[in-house]
Amino acid sequence: MIPIIDLFAGPGGLGEGFMSLTDENNQSIFDIRLSIEKDENAHKTLTLRSFFRQFKKKAKAVPQEYYEVLQEKNLKKREEQIERMLNSFPEGEEAKIEARLVELGSKEWPSEKVDKLIENRLGENTKNWVLIGGPPCQAYSNVGRSRVGGIDPEDHRVYLYKEYLRIIEKHNPSVFIMENVQGLLSAKVGDEKVFEWMKKDLKVNGLYTIHSLVKPVENDKDFLIKAEDYGVPQKRHRVILLGIRTDFKHKGTYLVKKETVKLDSVIGLLPKIRSGINRSFEKYHPFEKYENGNPKRLYKNISDSDEKWLDLISTQILKLRIWGDMPLNGLTNGPNNFPNGTGAEYLECAKSIDDNHPLKAWFLDPRLRGIPNHESRSHLSQDLMRYMFAGLYVEKNGTFPRLEDYAKHHSDLIPDHANVKSGKFTDRFRVQVADRPATTVTSHISKDGHYFIHYDASQCRSLTVREAARIQTFPDNYLFRGSRTQQFHQVGNAVPPFLAFQIAKIVVKVFKNLHSND
Repeated sequence: MIPIIDLFAGPGGLGEGFMSLTDENNQSIFDIRLSIEKDENAHKTLTLRSFFRQFKKKAKAVPQEYYEVLQEKNLKKREEQIERMLNSFPEGEEAKIEARLVELGSKEWPSEKVDKLIENRLGENTKNWVLIGGPPCQAYSNVGRSRVGGIDPEDHRVYLYKEYLRIIEKHNPSVFIMENVQGLLSAKVGDEKVFEWMKKDLKVNGLYTIHSLVKPVENDKDFLIKAEDYGVPQKRHRVILLGIRTDFKHKGTYLVKKETVKLDSVIGLLPKIRSGINRSFEKYHPFEKYENGNPKRLYKNISDSDEKWLDLISTQILKLRIWGDMPLNGLTNGPNNFPNGTGAEYLECAKSIDDNHPLKAWFLDPRLRGIPNHESRSHLSQDLMRYMFAGLYVEKNGTFPRLEDYAKHHSDLIPDHANVKSGKFTDRFRVQVADRPATTVTSHISKDGHYFIHYDASQCRSLTVREAARIQTFPDNYLFRGSRTQQFHQVGNAVPPFLAFQIAKIVVKVFKNLHSND
């Protein structure tokens, strides 16, 4: 197996893609020796997935205890089960050695300590191996830069790729894959383009050649990969570089475009669940203000129940009927009942994707018999009205409404935000469109669900972690650990595994060209 070191691993999307590639005997072609991640919950997710893979690498059956963990609905009990399981199998100890909680560039992990860890995991005689990873990208993102007026030269995240570069220079991988956001192509510190730094540095004095994964390079945009072109049900555009040591040869193998995968084809058959409700906006405080000078809002807490949700949705449907102009479609006879309520950390599910779907085998595990991480958020009662309206609007018009569309329909739909009249964030409430790939799932999904509203107005909610994971092409037996907010954060930061799987195929072909000069 070809060894891999995975840096800035997140929950393991890149690694999952590489480890999913097998030979004609169903044996893994790659072997992750070390995954490095600084976030505690992402590290826990990595450790559990590493445990799963240890059995796959040995061609052994994954123990039933793993599936019992995935089927446990209580988070506290689930974590206790995981720790017992990891301590009960030798594969658990191997997983803990492979997945390491390490912050690169920190005082606790100086270069010498990191180097020793890598050397120990690769072994003395390993000269041909692969480095994968994506240095933190928030500093380069277009949204992040717009908030602060550009890149802050003091932001240490700008320079974390230097640690990635240092490891290349020190340990000389045969091949490296480096992933980052689209904003990297235009990011500057002062008058200097960050991407030009990277391309020059990553050649390491002529020891490496830098390639695109989609076509021969003519300009910087050729490094951009549009995930929706390669079977991922999501418009996710990322810069991914392929670096090849000069004793290997690149023979012009590139990603092959696939048929577009629509959003509803990957989440439409998941168990239907309703939104939760937690509070309602009542009024502004008569004299207290927030730090930004806006008046303080006062809310009334609501204890969630099926009955209260049905009453609230019935009232919303009545208002929409009175206002007119919006076909109610599936809501004509009132709100639907949802036997699964707001969902759970595990729901049984007999069929969650069509039999002829190209990703069916990728997502499904017959031993799982259901879906983990499928629980809806609780929302402000006024937001549920906007979610319902957005779902009906997109069904009628084929696109999500902007703030002016809410305002045209009725003033009650205008959100209570300080910058609502500023012209910024007019797409604050974005419903996903069923018959096309989803918009980019980002870590912002951990903050609220306004950009990720489900297209089914009857469910009246934002996406669940599992729906976001399906959009990112994580297999259903891939469990995200931590609280729901932490799970969302991990999913949003990941590389789609199915895209990484296709990249792994190209890397294998590069290895076959070792010393080939004809």
